[in-house]
Amino acid sequence: MLSRWFDKKQDSGSTASVTGVTGPRVPRHSGGWGVLRKRLEGESGLRVIDTGYTSPANINYLTGLGHSVFLADLVHDACSGNWQSGTDEEGKPIWNVEGFLEQALNFAGRTFDVVLLWTALDYLPEPLVAPVVGHLHAAMNPGGEVLAFFHTRTQGAETVHCRFHLTTGDNVEVQLAQDFPIRRAFTNRSIERVFAGWSGHRQFLAKDSVSEVIMTR
Repeated sequence: MLSRWFDKKQDSGSTASVTGVTGPRVPRHSGGWGVLRKRLEGESGLRVIDTGYTSPANINYLTGLGHSVFLADLVHDACSGNWQSGTDEEGKPIWNVEGFLEQALNFAGRTFDVVLLWTALDYLPEPLVAPVVGHLHAAMNPGGEVLAFFHTRTQGAETVHCRFHLTTGDNVEVQLAQDFPIRRAFTNRSIERVFAGWSGHRQFLAKDSVSEVIMTR
């Protein structure tokens, strides 16, 4: 279903001019969201980071359960900002990693319990991937959880950049977002390397070339 919808959107040429989010929301079953939703509905007063273009549905759902929400549009901030601060002696670009983290993930000393990371790591420039994960690790409470989606390939209709909207069931709603290129696909081993030092993870298999993982702080 997702593949057919994306094929239709791409054939129309509409993805080239996407800003924010556009088009219909397509339901997608998410085992990871189904598990995390039970925690969110069973506890109160959690602090949640939601990455991606602002979703009023996500804000209303989370605050309605008594949680606070920090919004961080990581992919837009990383791909739209000028974070290269020159080159080194070998001509390789120097990235202003600290500047990016200060703008995109400035928590002012707050710590968090849940991160909805979605597919952000697939689209971030390489120099920002490990620092973002490390910054989140430092800012999370023990037992905090990250829900992350990872593409298993870099080609195909389902690799377009999307926004994910929460529902009260085990589906998330997928909607085309600003047109940023996918930069990498993750294997189980590369996921473990990026999240080295976290206490554990649980993986959920999917049928659309996207795997889901809940990482535990």
